[in-house]
Amino acid sequence: MRVLGIGFFWVVVEGLLLVSGQLQHSLSNSHWHSATATWYGSPDGDGSDGGACGYGSLVDVKPFRARVGAVSPVLFKGGVGCGACYKVKCLDHNICSRRAVTIIVTDECPGGYCSGGRTHFDLSGAAFGRMAVAGNSNQLRDRGEISVIFRRYLLLFPFSATASLPPLCLLLLYFFISTAEC
Repeated sequence: MRVLGIGFFWVVVEGLLLVSGQLQHSLSNSHWHSATATWYGSPDGDGSDGGACGYGSLVDVKPFRARVGAVSPVLFKGGVGCGACYKVKCLDHNICSRRAVTIIVTDECPGGYCSGGRTHFDLSGAAFGRMAVAGNSNQLRDRGEISVIFRRYLLLFPFSATASLPPLCLLLLYFFISTAEC
């Protein structure tokens, strides 16, 4: 009976790992899409006092570290977009670096640039400035609205759990954390 239990356990583990890999592949998107971006809050700050996703003051600690943003309803999807990660890249190579900034959705941006079915990112000042060539963050922020490209990005976080948890709980904890979108 004990051997059957261990065998069943490993079948479950392998099944969950297979599903985890498939989810990771489906949640990451290698295609870049066009959008626009603006910024809000203080120039080097986290931009948010919590936002619609309810993260509160967590937006300025790991893993967020002020690289957060609000997105238009097209991406926010009534709250389903909370916690999603995106790579966002500025297109003007005169002022923008070639690297993309990784942001985590913490809020829905209000009307204006975000209305009318547009795909728009309203980034924290810190995230927006990070797209600039070194030393040009303020000049990039002075531009206001800019053209960007973006793609969905799967970001895995390390975690720690107490060894006193039952093995099945640890397995489920690993599964849900390893397939999280941010």
